Amino acid sequence: MSIPTADPAAGKAVKAADRAHVFHSWSAQALIDPLAVAGAEGSYFWDYDGNRYLDFSSQLVNTNIGHQHPRVVAAIQEQAAKLCTIAPGFAVESRSEAARLIAERTPGDLDKIFFTNGGAEANENAIRMARLHTGRQKVLSTYRSYHGATANAIALTGDPRRWPNETGVSGVVHFWGPYPYRSNFHAENEAQECERALEHLEQVIAFEGPATVAAIILETVVGTAGVLVPPAGYLAGVREICDRHGIVFILDEVMAGFGRTGEWFAADNWGVTPDLLTFAKGVNSGYVPLGGVAISGEIAATFAERAFPGGLTYSGHPLACASAVATITTMAEEGIVENARHIGETVLGPGLRELAERHPSIGEVRGLGVFWALDLVKDRETREPMVPYNAAGADNAPMGELAAACKQRGLWPFVNMNRFHVVPPCTVTEEEAKAGLAVLDEVLTLTDAHTV
Repeated sequence: MSIPTADPAAGKAVKAADRAHVFHSWSAQALIDPLAVAGAEGSYFWDYDGNRYLDFSSQLVNTNIGHQHPRVVAAIQEQAAKLCTIAPGFAVESRSEAARLIAERTPGDLDKIFFTNGGAEANENAIRMARLHTGRQKVLSTYRSYHGATANAIALTGDPRRWPNETGVSGVVHFWGPYPYRSNFHAENEAQECERALEHLEQVIAFEGPATVAAIILETVVGTAGVLVPPAGYLAGVREICDRHGIVFILDEVMAGFGRTGEWFAADNWGVTPDLLTFAKGVNSGYVPLGGVAISGEIAATFAERAFPGGLTYSGHPLACASAVATITTMAEEGIVENARHIGETVLGPGLRELAERHPSIGEVRGLGVFWALDLVKDRETREPMVPYNAAGADNAPMGELAAACKQRGLWPFVNMNRFHVVPPCTVTEEEAKAGLAVLDEVLTLTDAHTV
């Protein structure tokens, strides 16, 4: 891999234009200092000063196939030369082929694909489908969740980004999902956590009125809110509850899908089929914006003779779909999903558990594939988080120090609240994964210093 010659002057110009005109998401505009990125390849990206970073964040956990994969880049170029854009009402090769390839890999009979521009829109439309299919309005989602930043998607979200955005009249009801390490149910083991979490969900449905609940939406593996892997039996239990009450079961695979957990879809780890499955991110590694909803036969039939009242100008955009076709084909031919599973089982899982033996600030290691989190604590006995929930400023200093130390050593981190997420591309090599773990081993001494 060759990094272009450093060009600090160009970097300063890019940075100046950004600061003058770009309004950044989730940020206080005067308090941020965005890095000017000059290029990327594989598991790395670099700045204009020649500093290279191992991307242990996969950007926003979406570059599953790595940066600048030549086959995906070529597919976008070829499609651009052939047909840049066309309205959603036409049948075009890249859209049809992308839908076919996705449907081949989704579980069960999720054979119809509605394309969106990203994950939030996918969840918006899945909720619309569920409400129209059932004639009900309420949707249940967990507190520890993120489903997107559009109106319904942010209302579904459980984390603090919802607070300044919700109207209080969304028809969304939140409940506690399973989290054995910090159990809301005083569970002593995973089996008990599963049982009590399902009992809790049953109670919420009973008190809300089963006949008013259109859907339950879950991230198959909770992503930004902690890489929470569901205990055995939980998803199957939710499936049974939904079937019993006529509730649509939606799995949000925006972050967990397309190889991230070492399977094409995270649901495959537990053999569970939802009624609707939402996706984005890894479907084409974000090379061109794309998301969608995979729809069961029963729900698709609802709209056979009845118009679906939703659509987007760029639904199934040819460039985005061409990049999805190339991504899925390449992942299959190059064994990229299998690589993610292998790296998780032989490098990341064992390596992170080894780090936990040496670093008292690691309370729990959890994950699978290339989807892991370290739950950092001040005290292993009490499990007090390294920083308070939704901490900011000085209260968040230990995690800020940890992130800064990673960047200084050429590792780009994903830090959220008291957690360090280890989420490299699905293409990451053993050597790269071990290099990232070595940096982590160095910098975790900073959080160790805050333990009791």
